[in-house]
Amino acid sequence: MALIDKLTAGFSPAASLRRAVKMIEEGDVKGAFPLLSKAARAGIPEAEFRIGRCYLEGSGVPPSRAEGVRWVERAATKGYVEAQALLSTLCLHGMAAETTGTGLFGNQANGEADFENAARWARLAAEGGSAEGQAVLGYILSNGPEAFRNLAEGDVWYQKSAEAGCPQGQLGYAMILARDTSKPETQAELLRHLREAAEKGLSTALYLWGMVNERGMGVPQDRVVAANCYRQAALKGHRGGQARWGYALLEGNGVDPNPIEGESWLRRAALAGDAEAAALVGDIYAKGGHLPPNYAEAASWFRRAADAQHRGAARALAMLYLTGAGVPRDHDEAARLLRISADGGDGHSQADLGNLLLRGHGNEQDSIRTREWFEQAAASGDLIAAFNFGVCLAEGVGIERDDRKAAQWLRRAADGVVNAQYWYGRMLVEGRGVEPNPEEGRLWITKAADAGMIEAEVMLADMMLTGRGGTKDHATALTLFMRAAERGHVGAMFAVGAMYGGGHDVPMDRVVAQHWFETAAERGHPYAQMMLGRYLARNLAGVQDIEKARRWLERALAQGMQDAKGDLAALPAAAPAESREVATQVAGD
Repeated sequence: MALIDKLTAGFSPAASLRRAVKMIEEGDVKGAFPLLSKAARAGIPEAEFRIGRCYLEGSGVPPSRAEGVRWVERAATKGYVEAQALLSTLCLHGMAAETTGTGLFGNQANGEADFENAARWARLAAEGGSAEGQAVLGYILSNGPEAFRNLAEGDVWYQKSAEAGCPQGQLGYAMILARDTSKPETQAELLRHLREAAEKGLSTALYLWGMVNERGMGVPQDRVVAANCYRQAALKGHRGGQARWGYALLEGNGVDPNPIEGESWLRRAALAGDAEAAALVGDIYAKGGHLPPNYAEAASWFRRAADAQHRGAARALAMLYLTGAGVPRDHDEAARLLRISADGGDGHSQADLGNLLLRGHGNEQDSIRTREWFEQAAASGDLIAAFNFGVCLAEGVGIERDDRKAAQWLRRAADGVVNAQYWYGRMLVEGRGVEPNPEEGRLWITKAADAGMIEAEVMLADMMLTGRGGTKDHATALTLFMRAAERGHVGAMFAVGAMYGGGHDVPMDRVVAQHWFETAAERGHPYAQMMLGRYLARNLAGVQDIEKARRWLERALAQGMQDAKGDLAALPAAAPAESREVATQVAGD
């Protein structure tokens, strides 16, 4: 028969088609194309379809979408089922828009999905028995625009396509079965279809089958199988597969670790629009590795992910803006980013946004939204939210200030939140929203101090100095102040200096006092600046430096410390600048 076809190919369009098909199977597409053209020009639908495929794929002929679509459309119009199925897919992906004229696709904008014609061709192909057409029709009925949706019918077509072994149908039917996996047999069927679709090379199925194996969902956990699935999906251009394959290489999850190649795949996924991958690349640069962190590079990747509403990346970028790492310090931009993360349900970002609002950043709408988050969560029993809501009431954030209600919520939160113990203790001591009760307030503040809260340690130490709410205990007060000072509390630094400076029930040590005054002064504490100026002017710690004393006293006065005026007036007049220069030169000689 093959010999007869070869001899008659020059005469019979049907024989030309048969010979062309044989040549294509043998790998000679270029040689087969003239024979296909002859059969197609004779109006044989299969030949028209194959010619269209050649133009679309650039097989044996330069690629031309317009020519490809034109020939596929001719075959579809004549009822060739495979052509109808392919044409439905082209319409769905907006790839049938380059045909010319005012016909079926002449007025369709290039790149826009044409659901109306996709559904029409898919239905013809599906009813003609095409498993591919059934899968496309199932997709349109399940996921297309509202006007086309019919979930029950979509399920039927997906099932028919899956039973015929079409990988797209198997994937779609697996997603239908995933709606309810309470029955073991349903889960088993779901996994079978998903596995078979993956084995046939469908990229999305490979990615999902990888997830199933990585997490052990209905199958034994197997990270090696998962990594291999991710690799195959990544090579096929699936961005989720690229992200998971990159992460697997980064962490050595089911594959030998290769951080450099892993980052490369994550970058590909991120550039393709995968927000999680962009966030991971940002993390890589923020944390550093063999090289120091690159916060500017991290910020650019976090920005890409945050723009896609990735709440973790938005929070990470907000932290960079708060600290000025890699980006200019900008509290308002940090508030905007925290809003993205908080809107996504991140409780830490909600609290951080609330703290920024307390410091005057953000806007009124942020205040209202933040208060609403805290109020709703507090009402459901969340103690941290109860504390934050109490602070909103106490400070008037997003709601009218109400000390009485604030005290109630803070008392509720104090049973489990250290910060609430401190705040409620303060309200008791100050009589805000409750009857003044320094004794009980001191007990709550002590609880917070025992848990290591710096502000509570400082307030408790101050109460121990004065005896408010209990007995005086200067030695313990000094211990608490010192603990807070060593952890960076500027007020505690000044207090340690003041206590060692004399007048308290602890040994006086002015050298130590001057050290702590200087430490606090350098951090902008005005009282410490004034005291350091006095120590240096009067040689109270064994070191006299009039000019340095003058500078510190002037800085204290600039911050409103009027008492520094008398100290400045008591200093010897400053030598003219020229005289100081001469004196310096003489000293140098």
